[in-house]
Amino acid sequence: MSNPIRKLISQTAVYGLSSIVGRLLNYLLVPLYTSVFTDPAHYGVVSELYAWVAFLIVILTFGMETAFFRFIQTSENKQQTYLNSLATVLGLNVFFFAILLFFNNDIANLMLYEGHNEYIILLGIIVSIDALSAIPLAKLRVEEKSMRFVRIQITSILVNVGLNLFFMLYLFNPARPEEGVLFILLANLCASLVKPVMLYDSFNLGQIHINWQEIKLMLFYSFPLVIGSFAGIINETIDRILLKQIIYNPEDISTLHTAEAEVGIYSACYKLAMLVTILLQAYRYAAEPFFFNQMKNEDRNVIYVKVMNLFVATVCLVFLFVSLNIDIFKHFIQNKSYWAGLPVVPILLLANVFLGIYYNQSIWYKLSGKTQYGAYIALIGAALTIGINVLFIPKYGYMASAWATFIVYAVQMIISYFLGQKHYPIPYNIKKFFLYLGLALVIYFIGSSIHFERYFAQFILQNSLLLVYILFVFKMERHSFSNKLSA
Repeated sequence: MSNPIRKLISQTAVYGLSSIVGRLLNYLLVPLYTSVFTDPAHYGVVSELYAWVAFLIVILTFGMETAFFRFIQTSENKQQTYLNSLATVLGLNVFFFAILLFFNNDIANLMLYEGHNEYIILLGIIVSIDALSAIPLAKLRVEEKSMRFVRIQITSILVNVGLNLFFMLYLFNPARPEEGVLFILLANLCASLVKPVMLYDSFNLGQIHINWQEIKLMLFYSFPLVIGSFAGIINETIDRILLKQIIYNPEDISTLHTAEAEVGIYSACYKLAMLVTILLQAYRYAAEPFFFNQMKNEDRNVIYVKVMNLFVATVCLVFLFVSLNIDIFKHFIQNKSYWAGLPVVPILLLANVFLGIYYNQSIWYKLSGKTQYGAYIALIGAALTIGINVLFIPKYGYMASAWATFIVYAVQMIISYFLGQKHYPIPYNIKKFFLYLGLALVIYFIGSSIHFERYFAQFILQNSLLLVYILFVFKMERHSFSNKLSA
C-alpha cells in the first residue's frame, strides 16, 4: 500500500511550487517597493489596501471552496455541486459590485483615501475576479489536476511581477507616489484576469441549473467557516488597519503621514516572516482535500498524528532559518529606514508557527461537521486581537501588533487542541510538539546570544545550530516515510 503521507508531501510540493515560487517572486517586489517608495508612508498605503482585500475575499467566496470539498465527497452529481458553488459566488459578487459602484466615494472617505475612490473601484474589481476564479481552481484541486493549477497560478504571478517591474522602474515618477499605488493595482488587475481567461472552460455559466436545496445545505455548512475565516483575517491583517486608524488624529493632519509610515515599516518587516506563511499556503492547498480523502481510512488518526509531527518540525525549522539569518534577509528591504521594525520578525515567525499548528488541528471540526467551533475559536481570537491592539498601539505602536498576533495564535492553538480532544479526538504526540518547539527556541536563543566580530564566523555558528536541528528531526522522523503506518 502506498504511503498517504508521501502522497501529501508530493502534493504539497506540487502545489507549493506555485505558492513558493509565486511568493518568492513577490518577494522581489519588497525590495522594489521599499526602494521606489523612499517614504515608508507610501508603502503603507499599498499595504493597508491589501489588508482590506483579505477581508473581501473571505466574504465574496463565502467558504464555498471548503463546502465544495466537503459536498463533492458524497454528491451523486458532482458537476451540479460544482455549479451550485460557482453560482453562489457569482451572485455574491454581483451584489457586492453593485454596492461598490454606488458608494465607492463614501467608502474611500471612511478609509481615509479622500479623493482616491479609483483605489476602491480597482480593488473591488480585482477581488471579484479572484473570488470568481476560486471555485474553478478548487475543482482542479479536487480532480488532482495539479499541473494545470500550477500553470495558471504561476502565469498570473509572472504577469503581476513583470508588470510591477515595468510600471515601477520605467513609468513611475517618485514625485507622484499616488501613481505608484495605481500602477500596483493595475498590475494586479491584469494578473487576476489571467485566471478566468485560462479557466474559460471551467465556468460553464450557460449550464447553471441551481439546486436550491443543496445550496442551502452548503451555505449552512460554510456560514460558520465564513465567520471563522473573517475573524481569522481580523487576526492576520486588521493590525495594519488599526495602526493607521488609531495613530491618526483628525485634529492633526500630519499624523496621517505618521500612521501610514508605521504601517509601511511594520508591513515590510512582516514580509520577512512570510516564509512560514508560504509553507502554510502550499500545505493548505494539498492538505484540505487530502484530509477529507482520509475520512474512510481506518488508519486516519495514525496518519493525522504523523502529519502533525512532521509539520511542527518543519515550521519550527523555517522559524530558525529566518531568525538566525535575519542579517541576510533584512536586505530584501532595500531602504534602511524600514529596518527599525526588524525586532517584530522573530515574534511574527513564532506566531505563524502557532497559526500553522492551529490550521493543522482545525481539521477536527471540518471532518466532524462541527464548523461552528471554528467560528467560536476565531471570534475569541478576533476579540483578543482588537482588544490588545486598541489598548497598546497608542503606547507601543507596531510592537503591540506583533505581540497581539503571537498571543492570539497561541491561544487559538491551545483552545482548538482541547476542544478537538473532546469532540473528535486525535491522539497527537504532545511530547514531540514540546520537544521540537523547545529545541528550536533553545537554538534560537543560543544563536542570537553569541556574537562574533566577523560575520562569516557568526554565519557558520548559526547555521551549524540549524544543521543540528535538521539532523535531530531527521533521526526522530525517518520512520514516517516508510510504507508502514504504525507509530
